[in-house]
Amino acid sequence: MAFFGLFGKKSKEEKESLDSGLQKTKTGIFEKLSRAIVGKSTIDADVLDGIEEALIASDLGVETTLKIVDSLQERVKKDKFMNTEELHSILREEIEALLNINHADEGEAEESVFDFSKKPYVIMVVGVNGVGKTTTIGKLASRLHNSGKKVVLGAADTFRAAAVDQLVIWSQRAGVPIIKQEMGSDPASVAFDTLKSAVAHDADVVLIDTAGRLHNKINLMNELTKIKNVMKKVVPDAPHEVLLVLDGSTGQNAYQQAKEFTKATDVTALAVTKLDGTAKGGVVIGISDQFKIPVKFIGVGEKIEDLQIFDKKEFVASLFKK
Repeated sequence: MAFFGLFGKKSKEEKESLDSGLQKTKTGIFEKLSRAIVGKSTIDADVLDGIEEALIASDLGVETTLKIVDSLQERVKKDKFMNTEELHSILREEIEALLNINHADEGEAEESVFDFSKKPYVIMVVGVNGVGKTTTIGKLASRLHNSGKKVVLGAADTFRAAAVDQLVIWSQRAGVPIIKQEMGSDPASVAFDTLKSAVAHDADVVLIDTAGRLHNKINLMNELTKIKNVMKKVVPDAPHEVLLVLDGSTGQNAYQQAKEFTKATDVTALAVTKLDGTAKGGVVIGISDQFKIPVKFIGVGEKIEDLQIFDKKEFVASLFKK
């Protein structure tokens, strides 16, 4: 059975965190859009150019922006007059359409985040250093543990002492066991030991941290493939999820990283971190649209509960909130 509402329904505090985390993005997008249509009573080619520039500058990405602008162009052919309110409303509809938000589903349970009928459910976490990968694992472990799941962490980023130390701190904070080896050990060996331990202790979820070195793509690909193959010796259908963590505040850089990692391994889900304090939150829309890989988590602050399940509807509602 799929597990719905992993952390339960979003609390009022979480919705407020989402609103404040997206504040800079929201301000950035709408200030740029306002400049594009100021003093105009009709949507002409100049205004469409301005809207295009505003969306690209907000890190929605060129391809996604062009889709929105083309669609906008079609809609204004009939009625060239449009005020700011109408423009915002149409843009919201277009973004909702891109993210496949269906209002007929409103009120239904959100998409299952993980399928816990598989036990242990193995999540391999990938991403370059510095994107908040270890912190995301720690927060996810904490939230899973608090929701009643038995979690085991595997420190398979054996190239950086800091990564292992950080994960040990998170394991203590979350109250979950961690499997680690000496620095420089074979990452696949750590993953193997972690799954062995998880099976022996009847764990529900395994989170495996991996090294994020993009400068040598062949090595990265080989390493991730080896980790996967070794895990299959213990849990034949592992990993059940390959979660790529991206730093939302890097904007276009995040697209590049997504491209490289999707070439190196089969990424099945995304987590976009550090959206608070940046005006580049549009990257979530662009990446969802371009890679057709579901964004499952977003980071909108420092607190554990600021790692939130990505609810497309709430994200767009927060972005367009007056």
